[in-house]
Amino acid sequence: MNRREHLKALAGAAAGLAAPAQTGTQPPNILFLFTDDQRFSTLHALNNPEVKTPTMDALVARGTAFTRAGIMGGTIPAVCAPSRGMLMTGQTLFHVHHNLIDPKSPPEKRRPYHMWPEVLRQRGYETFSTGKWHNGEKTWARCFSQGENIFFGGMSDHLHVPVADFDPTGEYPKSKRHIAKGFSTEIFSDSAIRFLKNHKSGKPFALYLPYTSPHDPRMAPKDFADLYSPDKITLPKNFLPEHPFDNGEMKIRDEALAPWPRTPEVVREHIAAYYAMITHVDYHMGRVLKALEESGHAGNTIVVFSADNGLAVGQHGLLGKQNLYEHSMRVPLVIGGAGLPRGKRTDAYAYLYDLFPTLCDLTGTATPDTVEGSSLAPVIRGHKDKVRDSMFSAYRTCQRAVKGGRYKLIRYNVNGARTTQLFDLQEDPLEMRNLAGDAGQKHRIGGLNSLLGGWMRKTEDIAPVSDFVA
Repeated sequence: MNRREHLKALAGAAAGLAAPAQTGTQPPNILFLFTDDQRFSTLHALNNPEVKTPTMDALVARGTAFTRAGIMGGTIPAVCAPSRGMLMTGQTLFHVHHNLIDPKSPPEKRRPYHMWPEVLRQRGYETFSTGKWHNGEKTWARCFSQGENIFFGGMSDHLHVPVADFDPTGEYPKSKRHIAKGFSTEIFSDSAIRFLKNHKSGKPFALYLPYTSPHDPRMAPKDFADLYSPDKITLPKNFLPEHPFDNGEMKIRDEALAPWPRTPEVVREHIAAYYAMITHVDYHMGRVLKALEESGHAGNTIVVFSADNGLAVGQHGLLGKQNLYEHSMRVPLVIGGAGLPRGKRTDAYAYLYDLFPTLCDLTGTATPDTVEGSSLAPVIRGHKDKVRDSMFSAYRTCQRAVKGGRYKLIRYNVNGARTTQLFDLQEDPLEMRNLAGDAGQKHRIGGLNSLLGGWMRKTEDIAPVSDFVA
């Protein structure tokens, strides 16, 4: 199959999304598509003419795209684990840290939590998942009534994925895992398609499909890799050979994927491989959505598409996600189907942990009082323009950031060495010009400092406020 035939196949996979959604007599089904390490600026329809994403573009056309969605950050280098914990529990970063991430957290720091698949399951939904789960076997068992090819960790590459079969007892010892045959994206998509074809119970379903792609190693099949020639890839305008100062996480595994200083040639190779992985997962998402159409359930299904975090891939001299720049904190987020508005875009601030109350709202399910997020349903339906005025993000105990309106403040405390950055995101969306040294910005920095301190106290930050706010 040549490149042109592949592009036709990609477009065909997305074609089934054109049918208008209709609400049914029972609560709507949920199909949640979740990618790994996909930054917000990787959708052709929204912001990137170089990447080929016909399935994701079709989702944008049929739903509401939140163009300023993001995560609150991470308390460990594997940012995906707290991000997925926040998504599942609807709780903020440091509460998830104590509940799911740090096994040594004292009991007084822990708090009750529910998870949205668990709540839907208790309501009578058939809940199914396949793919990546990085928040423990016991929590998975609480959430899902069915599953297949469950990945709890330990992958070396996308062709050697250790998976577990569903066990109704909820026990998933490592001794029962095996290496699945095939590419991770295809394995998980096939499992989801089998569920959709076999779902006959009459119950509403919630299908959660978290991929391991486009996470490295970026090894897309040749037909997809051939779609992107590194010498035709545009180098990011905020490319740097090295980050200009120590941000507290300069030698993490993600950053060691390319030598220092970075070169334009190496970064273009990484971006080309990244785009190929995205187009590959886009194709298989199209297969899943086609199966949804063929199942007869599409008219009463809400489809959510998002990702666990972004990725630098050469911007600011970085490759990974262990930073608070927009490329690493912002993610794609699209919600559509089942009678919801089509072709809508909003710049309302949204966190992944808002999806728990949003799904409850859209399915008519009571939201547990343990949830800290805000439902995005009023924004989707046009009843509100926004659910918050600012966003806060954190990485371990060395980086904190806050943004409100057009400005963003990032503060670093690395072994007592403090650095401040201030960006005008309206004029400088790639965060290239640090305004912190401008005398005229002193008052603005003071206001953002106060906002940052408020967020740190409200979220019960594990770092002292005084480490970042003078």
